[in-house]
Amino acid sequence: MLRWIIFISIYLLIDIYAFQAFRTLGRNQWIQWVYFTMSLVLLGLFIYQLTGGTHGRPMTPTRMYTFGFFLTIFIPKLLIILFLFGEDIGRFGVGVFSKISGGDNGFYIPSRRKFFSTIALGVAAIPFTSLLYGMYKGKYNYQVLNYILEFDDLPEAFDGYTITQISDIHSGSFDNEEKVLYGIDLINQQESDVILFTGDLVNNRSDEMLRWKSHFGTLKAKDGVYSILGNHDYGDYYEWNSEQEKEQNLEDLKNLQKEMGWRLLLNEHTTLEKNGQAIKLIGVENWGAGRFKKAGDLEKAYEGISENDFKILMSHDPSHWQEHIKHDHRHFHLTLSGHTHGMQFGIEIPGWFKWSPVKYRYENWAGIYEEFGRYINVNRGFGFLGYPGRVGIWPEVSVIQLKKRRNDA
Repeated sequence: MLRWIIFISIYLLIDIYAFQAFRTLGRNQWIQWVYFTMSLVLLGLFIYQLTGGTHGRPMTPTRMYTFGFFLTIFIPKLLIILFLFGEDIGRFGVGVFSKISGGDNGFYIPSRRKFFSTIALGVAAIPFTSLLYGMYKGKYNYQVLNYILEFDDLPEAFDGYTITQISDIHSGSFDNEEKVLYGIDLINQQESDVILFTGDLVNNRSDEMLRWKSHFGTLKAKDGVYSILGNHDYGDYYEWNSEQEKEQNLEDLKNLQKEMGWRLLLNEHTTLEKNGQAIKLIGVENWGAGRFKKAGDLEKAYEGISENDFKILMSHDPSHWQEHIKHDHRHFHLTLSGHTHGMQFGIEIPGWFKWSPVKYRYENWAGIYEEFGRYINVNRGFGFLGYPGRVGIWPEVSVIQLKKRRNDA
């Protein structure tokens, strides 16, 4: 309760302070009524969705849209108060100077200038319109990103072998069947040799996938579709009636993937063969640094593999690669991860620049990274969670072609 009181107090103070920019531009009372009515209604919905009104319920599109609209309104206000605060510092400085200099007006603070308020509102309009666009179109703006990776020891038969990677479907978030079907068709259009899914099929509950099971069951590749579990697949972020109910949910999720024709790798490996040669595909359960679940057992998954084998590892959380895999003497050639979503927000100019706040949490957060001759691809995710949209960091289908490095003179 105390935390909510503090949150509401800060929210209202920000609201009142940000309103000064609107007030400077015009003193129409309708602006004041509309501004504060919308603000209070949004605050009430936000509190309702995060408290007892949704106790024990999964993260639904309704909850996410409430959160999304809250961000759309709240973040621009933060930018506005930064401008106003900067102006207030200047106004206060003028007052101090007038007092020290002994002016006739004593400590005199000039009125706010319309210019600063106009600039503040103009800047605030950028995240406002961007976040709205992200919810309206950005979340289904699927992008196919192609990579070519060369290896000295890739078996000759796999030269040119293609992998389509998808990750973080989060089926409980979807709200547009037509757009999702377009994304699924886009995956099949790549006609890769194998399709690999790197975890987070649902937000919390296996039944979120029932509506989409037949659609994702249409994914086809010559060497099949393989998958692993992500942190959300275990149901750890949901209040179950019993531990048995939670365990049954996980079993149902596993069975769903089997019914879709996917091969779920649970701390195990399989062999992909071509023209008498082979590579090892390894799938571990979720292992994440910090508070995230550590069910991944790489030692168990590795049993029966030779160090000379070419190895592709599926591990949902890229912190696993950063903390353990890239240093492992057994040389895992390529690791495929997801998890970060690229935070669903950032700036990216392909081949030149990419930035997202998530980079301050994850060293490897989007795209291809290489260290010590090992590669990792962090897929930006097919779906979305929390904020029901994407801005700048679009949903991704990764297509990776393996090539044998030629050392021709």
